[in-house]
Amino acid sequence: MEYLRDELKRRRAEVERRRFIRQRETPQHRPIPGSAQVPNSAGGYTWAVDDWTRLHRFLVLGSEGGSYYASEAKLSAENADAVLRCIAADGPRVVDTLVAVSEAGRAPKNDAALFVLALCAARGHDETRRAVIEALPRVARIGTHLFHFVAFVDALRGWGRGLRQAVGNWYNARPARDLAYQALKYQQRDGWSHREVLRLAHPKAPDEPHQTIYHWIAKGWEWVGEMPHPDVALQQIWAFERAKRAGSAEELTELIRTYRLPREAVPAHWLAKPQIWEAFARRDADDGPVAQSRHAHAFGRIDRRWSGHATRHGPADQSRMATEGPRASHCRVVSAQNLRARPRRTWSAHVAADCLRDRRPGCCLLRHV
Repeated sequence: MEYLRDELKRRRAEVERRRFIRQRETPQHRPIPGSAQVPNSAGGYTWAVDDWTRLHRFLVLGSEGGSYYASEAKLSAENADAVLRCIAADGPRVVDTLVAVSEAGRAPKNDAALFVLALCAARGHDETRRAVIEALPRVARIGTHLFHFVAFVDALRGWGRGLRQAVGNWYNARPARDLAYQALKYQQRDGWSHREVLRLAHPKAPDEPHQTIYHWIAKGWEWVGEMPHPDVALQQIWAFERAKRAGSAEELTELIRTYRLPREAVPAHWLAKPQIWEAFARRDADDGPVAQSRHAHAFGRIDRRWSGHATRHGPADQSRMATEGPRASHCRVVSAQNLRARPRRTWSAHVAADCLRDRRPGCCLLRHV
């Protein structure tokens, strides 16, 4: 009897031990015995990833909106700590990584890459900061990106010589015609304007057209004549100044068609005129026919005659979509469906169908609509 009693206790202990230590099946709330699993935000256990993997995930996914189990603030703080450790270990590698992700269009938004670039400019050593100077024009490809970067870096550090050189190179390295377009289309973002950035960066103009553009940004032009500016690179700015003084929709329409003015360069009170939206639809604006058609059809300004112009993608749009990635391009299409904030802005059925039909093959758009 004594032997049977001891054997029963031993077997019960074995069963109890197997309940907590399972080789083939382990509960989610317990780590696998003998593994290096760590707790996750969902209350379970998972395998830890190194800082470089977290850096790549942050560059691609970001932290906007948080996740199901973690808030946006918590994710941002955790990812920032991992990024800082990567910068301390190998800053130039961090810059190369964010440039590769940004240029390949693997992220739906460029904000994470700009934030990491600002951290490199603030916390990196001399070699890392030199890499930031070279990488800024490649990552901040438009004025909006530059303003995002400036907002990030201004909160992290002061405006030393290296930062002034990096921002100044962004302006000086651009052709005068492209710089004029950037100044017109992206006039201000995140509380920053080109005038404020130039005041802090103090770039030295490489030629006369750049100097003229800097003077216009800082002080405006004292006088604008009826004849176009003799320099082709500055004619778009001249057209913008004339658009502010336009006395008729026909005059403004001619300026839009001839000098390819972006929508942001047109005074707001003219946007209620159907002729203005037809002018935008007739030419493939660099700011995107899909975005144009969203606004135009939302206000009922363009009928079906011009929908082909508004939804056809030119080379500039194909390049933009290739850089943004399919998710961001999809977000542009469905953003007009936000009826809570803008209950009257909707697309007609044929315009939505045309936009869906003209998307690139394999962009996953139809699977998400």
